Amino acid sequence: MYVHQLRQWPHFTWQNDQLSALLSDVHYVQGRIAGRMEILGFVAQEDTSFRMLTQDVLKTSEIEGEILPLDEVRSSIARRLGIDIGGLVPADRSVEGVVDMLLDATQRYDAPLTADRLFGWQTALFLESRSGSYNVQTGRWRSDDTGPMQVVSGALGRERVHFEAPASERLDEEMVQFLDWFNQQQPIDPILKAAIAHLWFVTIHPFDDGNGRIARAITDMQLARAEGTRFRYYSMSTQIRLERNTYYSILERTQRGSLDITDWLAWFLECLRHALWQTEKQLTGVLQKAYFWARFSNVPLNDRQRLLINKFWDGFEGKLTSSKWAKIAKCSQDTAGRDIQDLIQKGMLMKDEAGGRSTSYSLV
Repeated sequence: MYVHQLRQWPHFTWQNDQLSALLSDVHYVQGRIAGRMEILGFVAQEDTSFRMLTQDVLKTSEIEGEILPLDEVRSSIARRLGIDIGGLVPADRSVEGVVDMLLDATQRYDAPLTADRLFGWQTALFLESRSGSYNVQTGRWRSDDTGPMQVVSGALGRERVHFEAPASERLDEEMVQFLDWFNQQQPIDPILKAAIAHLWFVTIHPFDDGNGRIARAITDMQLARAEGTRFRYYSMSTQIRLERNTYYSILERTQRGSLDITDWLAWFLECLRHALWQTEKQLTGVLQKAYFWARFSNVPLNDRQRLLINKFWDGFEGKLTSSKWAKIAKCSQDTAGRDIQDLIQKGMLMKDEAGGRSTSYSLV
């Protein structure tokens, strides 16, 4: 029997005494990060948020086995938020759809969550109404025409059913109840509400496909509501991707258990705390980048130079040479050389000690 078949569904319960210390710690780390970001100022807040949104888009898709191109994701988010990163590239429709959903959830977090809004998110994920080799019903709740909605794994003929969702005839009533609860103020901690919303939506599984990504978008939306800001300082999807096996295991165990979801809430809080810790580690790099751009804020740069400098700060692999510059910036070797010499004269780049044919450069 699944939780949605229990008589008291969806009246979840949990043991506050088992969660209070963990929840307090999460709030403490959240506040510490928010305070540091406030001190850093708008530029650093925007930069960190841009990084985290990019990671969210990449990792929420990766959890479902879909690898999106980093440059396309960055370009799509930058265009929508009006962020100048230089070297924008066109983005595929599949990238644009995930970006549309995530930005609508996090940048318009205070707007009501409605059925039409969810239909829009799911349609954005499947603009061609296909997922791989099969058709996807979009813009409506699933119909179960081909059988009950089951989450399965394993080879054909040896499938393992992890979970079976409520029958499609229940979906209208189920989703009305869920959306009413989500949009109303609740006498519970808003972080716990994010965890409950994630579990509740995944359990209903109202769409033909895209339920996991939409559940994580709803989670991000509620976390943004909890923090009262459109800036994202951590990526929950990145941490879920790192803990994917445990994520699916605790979801399956919870959906086959009772309405006491203490174990799920504890896992969610631990996952969120890990995501926050990762952000604290990254703040050093954000600080350095913020100070760098503040120092050179009045220095004129072309798009190629801005692109390569940002790539440095975002984790450039290996050493920067003029040939790499030319390849990444899509320019000639001579142009790359002039760009580099110009930055050296402006005090932004310096030549590494090794010379000759292996000449490489680093940020000052």
